[in-house]
Amino acid sequence: MKDAALGVLLAIQFLTRVPVPVACPWTPVTRRWAARAYPLVGALLGALVAGVGVALQPLLPTPLLALLLLSLWVALSGGLHLDGLMDLADALGSNAPLERRWAIMKDSQIGSFAVLALVFQLAWKAMLLWALLEAGASPWWLVPIAALGRLGAIGLLVGLPAARPEGLAHAWQQSLGARDLALAALLPLLGLLVTPGMAWLMAGLAAFIIIYGLAVRRAFGGINGDIVGAAIEGGELWLLMIAWSWWSFVMA
Repeated sequence: MKDAALGVLLAIQFLTRVPVPVACPWTPVTRRWAARAYPLVGALLGALVAGVGVALQPLLPTPLLALLLLSLWVALSGGLHLDGLMDLADALGSNAPLERRWAIMKDSQIGSFAVLALVFQLAWKAMLLWALLEAGASPWWLVPIAALGRLGAIGLLVGLPAARPEGLAHAWQQSLGARDLALAALLPLLGLLVTPGMAWLMAGLAAFIIIYGLAVRRAFGGINGDIVGAAIEGGELWLLMIAWSWWSFVMA
């Protein structure tokens, strides 16, 4: 149980800016438990943002509330996954040979494709949050969306090889297998019992990860940390779209 607790804390340290005043060891066992806790940490992030949304919903107009929730969402994650999205956009936008794309992805400077990806990602998230709230959905929808976005990351780590025998993605993969993915999926599966529309979200996530995985396998030969981070951002955006569609057209 100690390893499991340390793994959860390690996942919180890695995926969020929530302060954890404990030194968590980086070992195969704690990495395995941390990966299993990815959806749990996503649910924690979603709950923190949703709690603020519920408290302020009677006080703020919907556009301001949506922007505030998105700002808090980014702040709590430290923009970690947005960085991966921007690096991936620069690499793909370069239309360069494979080795050059890898060099661009590692470059700390950002280019025009990264800026465009960031702007459109945040704009679409803000608009979908606004539309979801306007449709009458509760901010608590962010809990399954954030949890499933991080489950998708584990799906990539388990299902695809690392493109290079280096970096964070490769390090995480050394400790992971199908059993860890199954355990990570337990929390979202429990959500099927209490969350209307959860089946649509899970089916949508599966489709997104399969298509995204095939695309990055073809473009890069495998994954790295930036590609996994971009998948979390893309997955959350896609899940927001599904949630809005379900609430607007199925629940209407």
